[in-house]
Formats: sequence, C-alpha cells, structure tokens
Amino acid sequence: MNSSLLFENYPLPEGIWDEMYASGDVRAPYRSIYEFLQSIPPDELNKKEELARRLFMSQGITFTVYSSGEGIEKIFPFDIIPRIVTAAEWDFIERGIKQRLKALNLFLKDVYHDQFIIKDGVVPADLIYSCPHYIREMMGVNVPHDIYVHIAGIDLIRDHDGTFYILEDNLRTPSGVSYMIENREITKRIFPDLIPQNHVRPVNQYPTILHKNLVALSPRPVANPTVVLLTPGMYNSAYFEHTTLARLMGVELVEGRDLVVENHIVYMKTTNGLQQVDVIYRRVDDDYLDPLVFNPASELGVSGILSAYRKGNVAIVNAIGNGVADDKAIYVYVPEMIKYYLNEEPLLKNVPTYQLKNPDESKHVLDNITKMVVKKTNGSGGYGMLMGHEASDQEIADYKKEILKDPRQFIAQPVISLSSAPCYINGKARPRRLDLRPFALCGPSGIEIVPGGLTRVALKEGSLVVNSSQGGGSKDTWVLSV
Repeated sequence: MNSSLLFENYPLPEGIWDEMYASGDVRAPYRSIYEFLQSIPPDELNKKEELARRLFMSQGITFTVYSSGEGIEKIFPFDIIPRIVTAAEWDFIERGIKQRLKALNLFLKDVYHDQFIIKDGVVPADLIYSCPHYIREMMGVNVPHDIYVHIAGIDLIRDHDGTFYILEDNLRTPSGVSYMIENREITKRIFPDLIPQNHVRPVNQYPTILHKNLVALSPRPVANPTVVLLTPGMYNSAYFEHTTLARLMGVELVEGRDLVVENHIVYMKTTNGLQQVDVIYRRVDDDYLDPLVFNPASELGVSGILSAYRKGNVAIVNAIGNGVADDKAIYVYVPEMIKYYLNEEPLLKNVPTYQLKNPDESKHVLDNITKMVVKKTNGSGGYGMLMGHEASDQEIADYKKEILKDPRQFIAQPVISLSSAPCYINGKARPRRLDLRPFALCGPSGIEIVPGGLTRVALKEGSLVVNSSQGGGSKDTWVLSV
C-alpha cells in the first residue's frame, strides 16, 4: 500500500456534515493537513500512532471506567488526525458561549436570591424545586463577584447542514481539559512542524488563566493567597486531570482529610501546622462536599466547609448548587433565559428537546421512541441513555416503564446526525462522529475561552456515543488564527 491510498474510498455517509469533505472535495482549512498526511508512508504513520499511544501510557494519561471488567485504568484513545475549526467558526462559537454563560450565571444568582425568573413565569417553579441539584442552603448566599460558573465545559455538535447546536451545559465540575492540553503536546511530538505551519492558536495558557482567576477570588487581601485543588482521590475517574492541573498551576492537591474548618475558616494541614486556605477549586460533587449538611457518610469532603463559604471566608470553584442550571430539564429554558436577562436572541441553538413530564410531549416521544435519544435529566458520562434507533423492543419496553415511574427525570431529543471527521483506523482514514467541548473560564475580569477544546470522537463505526466511558476517544482540536 502506498501513501496516496490513505483517503482512498473514504466513505461519505449521506446526510452528514463531514468536517474535511464537502461535495467530494477537501475543504480549504483541511487541504494542508490532507496533503501532508498523503505524503507520509503508511508505516511512518503507524509508527507515529504507536508513539502517541506510548506517550499516553508513559505519562499516565488515563481515565477510569467503573463498569469495565478489564480493570480500573484505561488509556484515553487518541486519534492522530486533528480536528480543524476555522477562525470564523471559532468567533461564532466564542460569542455564543459567552452569551450563554452570562445568562446562566445571572439565572443562578437570581434563582438563589430574588427568583424574578420564577415570579415572571419564565421557568416553572416546580421544575426548579424538584431538581435534586437545587441546594436550598445556597438561598441568599452571596458568592464572590457574583460568579457562580467559573469553569464551564459546553458540549457542541454539528447537524447535517453544519449548524452548531449546544448539546448540554456542564457547570458543576466539568472534566476533560487536561486531555485538550495533552493532546496538543502529543501532536507537537509526532508532527512537530504542523502547528506553526498551519497557524494553530495555542491552548497551553489555560492553567495560567485559571490560576489568575482563582487568585482573584481570594476573600483575603493578601499578596499570595492559598489556592488548593480538592480531589476525591486517586480512584476518581478524572484523577489524572486533577494532578495535572494542580501541577501546572503550582497549587496543592488536597483531599478532604487534608483540610479542617475552625471558627468558620478553612485550614490545610501542613508539616508546619495549619495554613489558612483562601480558594478551593473543588472536583468533589456537592453531595459529598460537607457531611454536616449533605451526605453524612461522605469521607471525601470537609465538615463545616459550607459554613465557611456562607460566611465569605473561602471561595469555592465552581459555586455550590450550580447543578440546577445544567439539569437537562432546565436546559430547555436557556434560550428564554438569554432573552429574559440579556434581551438578546440566542446565537447558538439548543437541540430540540422534549420534557417527558409534559403529557403531550411525553406521548409524542413514546409514540416515536425509535427516532429519539432519551436521557436522564441528571445523568452523565453516556450512562442510562436510550438510543431509540438502536434499542431492542425489550430495551424500549423496559425504558418506557422507567419513564412512566418518574417522567420529570427524563428528556428526549431527536437523533442528531453529529458531524464526522477522518480518523486513522487500521491504516486508513475513516469517518467517525464527534462533538466539541470548549472550556470557558469566568473571572472578575470577564469570560475567556481557550481557542480549542476537547473533541471527543465515537471510534466505533456507526456509533453516535462519544463518551470515553462508552468507548470514545479524542482528537487534538485546532483553531486556526487566519
């Protein structure tokens, strides 16, 4: 096989937007990488793929799958062909995400204070109060600089005509940014000249921006506030990310047992005694954060941390109670939030979504379930979904029973085709479906979005599920500067 056969018989599925191809021709942004890849002998590409795999292994770039029978740690599959986003596309994405986050942040402040959006009938009260992540203990709590969402991972997909849609908002403890950073480093190793030649914007400034924002949140006016990253520990699925970010920011990685609260002040235990903590970037979920208030059996959190937070003695990132804004049932109302709070039309569209607690919408979904993706409103990681077009009659029947038990806990969306892009599969370029998770950082000086993100790819042929826990992988995401 010679090198020119890499893209031979590249199968373009009908009705799907392919990032590289349009009408059988290579799109302009991809021409350079296309020609470069065509020029490399197959055995050389295989060596580069193997090098990437070894680098991931040696650096411990892993995630954890609890349901897997193969053991705990898995290498995150990496595809060597980058995904390219043009400067114009990125500008639109960036403006759309900033608009959305402004509205979501205002919603969180409102819903925990005056609740104007409920009183004005824009979002139903029962939907908010029935959300398991609506934290009543946060009512009336003033958070530093009124910022609730400091870090957001917003999932985007493209439909058959290339239109970008928001699939979901991750506003609690979004993960994946370490893979964005590491994917770029791996690409630099295997294709050292490609990044500068293609005018690709850098992503390595993310830890610097995050650290700057964390320091700015300190409630104490000190020159060097103490910032820590609170991890649930080494058995958490994103522990690699926790260690990476702590190292890149130069902050302490701590577990709940390393912290203690005295007189509503959080301290870190050190060999020199207790040291006051000013800012906590927590990767522990609300339920486990404070056993005095939430789950009393939790050994991951810190007793009394909520009281310290309510008193304004420590900043917590992201804010407690953010889950009410990324509940999939609340997602339906984000376009209305944008109009309500900002008096603007949404730039980025939602995927059409049906709420199963609404009898009319529920009937429509159940009658057309083979054309639907049904999700739990507070599920994550691709678990608990029903892909109607792939499910057996028995799976559908069982799922319908679950829906009817508690319709509030489910939403449905029509099957969106997801765009495809070439992946290096067994020595050939083959289309696989993908999404994009850009990471936005909200600080006192505004919202900054690192030009790139985590492109997740469904490596199984024909699959629409990109989650790493469901067999997905990732690509380096190039945002071009010109």
